[in-house]
Amino acid sequence: MLSEAEDVPAKDAPSWPVLTMVQRRVLGVLVEKAKTTPDAYPLSLNALVTGSNQKSNRDPLLNLSDVEVEEALASLQNQLLVSRISGGRVERWRHLLYEAWKADKVELAILGELLLRGPQTEGELRGRAARMEPIDDLEMLRVILKRLAERNLVDYLTPEGRRGTVVTHGFHAPDELPRLRRVHGAAASVDSFSSPEPVISSPPVVRTGSSPEDSVEGLKKEVAFLREHMDGVRAQITELEGQMQRMAEEFQHLKRSLGG
Repeated sequence: MLSEAEDVPAKDAPSWPVLTMVQRRVLGVLVEKAKTTPDAYPLSLNALVTGSNQKSNRDPLLNLSDVEVEEALASLQNQLLVSRISGGRVERWRHLLYEAWKADKVELAILGELLLRGPQTEGELRGRAARMEPIDDLEMLRVILKRLAERNLVDYLTPEGRRGTVVTHGFHAPDELPRLRRVHGAAASVDSFSSPEPVISSPPVVRTGSSPEDSVEGLKKEVAFLREHMDGVRAQITELEGQMQRMAEEFQHLKRSLGG
């Protein structure tokens, strides 16, 4: 019997070509910049290299050369995932992912974040993708992820529908997924095991009409509520960081356009 964390391929779902780390980063940058700095899109080779080596909103951090990005672009062009625009002073590049992956705007924002950062929890993903397209709440994200998973564009690395579920994009090499499942499955197990229960060093204050057992249960519920609240706060902080980054990029673009 398959475990909850294992993939059950959807009937007739497409299989997607494996993308290298450099290809993933280049596509992720094209998706991100098209949404966050549309005035500077399509992107020149120099802008793509800069975006690929950006220190924020990236995992892992890379130091790619012009040649590495050019080679990735040539391969992606052969796969009909990007196209080159000539005719101006500088050649520019745009992605063709709406057509290639039959994705809508929110789906592509989610896939773009997964390409830029790799595996992440649903809470992290929602906060980060929301800087590109609005995602109302975690339930909305889960509906979209389910839809993407049915088309093999997304993979669950830990059991679906639980707090802290980890997801990734569907363009990993076959030998990568088992390793990622082991790593993130082990991390989820450790986190679950090490989550502290309320420590009662002295008898709890018992409300009138409540037993000690009821008080402990109430404390557990309060701790669970606070943990969920902190997840939301962390997601909001991530979203604010993304907004600040976008403002900084827009400021730099404006500065360049004014000759500063």
